[in-house]
Amino acid sequence: MDDHHAKNITTWLMQSGLKGLPEEDLLAGFCERCNAGGLQIDRASAVMDTLHPVYERRAYRWDRSRWMQRVFEFGFANPGGTPSDWQRSAFHYLKKTGGTEVRRRLLNGDPADFFLVDTMKRDGFTDFIAVAHRFDDPGAIGGIDCFFSQFGTREIDGFSEADAQALRDLLPCLALAVKCVVVSGVASTIAKVYLGEDAANHVLHGRITRGKSERISAALWFSDLANFTRISDTVDPEEIIPMLNDYSDAVISSIEEAGGEVLKLMGDGTLAIFRGDVASRTCAAALHARALLDKRLVALNAQRGAERRPVTDVYLGLHVGDVFYGNIGSQDRLDFTVIGPAVNEVSRIASLCRPLQRKFLMSAAFAAIVPHSETDRLQSIGSHILRGVSRAQELFTMAVESAPPEIAITSAEPGTVLAKAC
Repeated sequence: MDDHHAKNITTWLMQSGLKGLPEEDLLAGFCERCNAGGLQIDRASAVMDTLHPVYERRAYRWDRSRWMQRVFEFGFANPGGTPSDWQRSAFHYLKKTGGTEVRRRLLNGDPADFFLVDTMKRDGFTDFIAVAHRFDDPGAIGGIDCFFSQFGTREIDGFSEADAQALRDLLPCLALAVKCVVVSGVASTIAKVYLGEDAANHVLHGRITRGKSERISAALWFSDLANFTRISDTVDPEEIIPMLNDYSDAVISSIEEAGGEVLKLMGDGTLAIFRGDVASRTCAAALHARALLDKRLVALNAQRGAERRPVTDVYLGLHVGDVFYGNIGSQDRLDFTVIGPAVNEVSRIASLCRPLQRKFLMSAAFAAIVPHSETDRLQSIGSHILRGVSRAQELFTMAVESAPPEIAITSAEPGTVLAKAC
């Protein structure tokens, strides 16, 4: 490869990384341009850790002559150890030994002792190079501390020394371009995981000025777990977080499937909003989320009960009103959320579920815009004082509503928890 081609590849990588070209396209474009410049690459793959709640790393692949799946996402290693394929890989070898490069000149009889290299030898590959580009501590984020890449060729004489050196010279630019895209994706992931989709989009588009907010009309959802304090005081502490995760997943999945936005998780409590131009539609969306949640709770409680783990239910309050949506906090610590009297009221409504022995309560304002198909099921339960609200409010529920069962937790034997309804 001459200097002209090398310079063009470097320029393309820098421009593409700044533009945010997907990692798999960066790898493919790099290999295609190397081939155009006379450096024959027939297969390539790369791996980089990421920061994500579900998977630990992503891998990208490219092949010159046949189609293959380009992107793989790998979950976190099981407590029993890392997958055997990863342990056999050249990347794992470099990570374990601290090396920067490993090569297998297959045409010279070098051992095909790494995962995938054995099949590459059978497929007629003659040379293989794997390289690690590590980041210093200031440049690492979580587990994102290295870019691994590997390349194979079917060239009769393998990679020439000039080609191998050209590859080494170009790879730092590929690593930098991929890292630029990965870190940008991590920022987006973190924002969406911790703030929610809509709030994250506001923040990522620069709307982070303190005190900047907009007034919106929305249906408001506030829910928490029935008898959670009692359960927390009774069961093994190791059960609490898994239990919260199970029920939070049911609540959040239901809200998001119905088009709502989860704004805040407060222990076992969830604050969400449903927005839209037509109030009756936001109300219908919130009721749809509640119906989805009921189905999920039936399945979840059946599963957890069969596993002899604590089960419970969800108290839910629904309200509608105007709120301020935006950045609240200090100069150094902001929260993107909603505030206003309606937010306080919906949490107070949910807090009355237990004393009124109802799983689900709604305000009169919400009941007034319930879809016509549901109005026959509305049932007033009278006016009640909401803490912090000056006047009594009429509350409603849906017919055939019953209170969540009181949960009794007993130990069947040491280390086992059993949940049953009293």
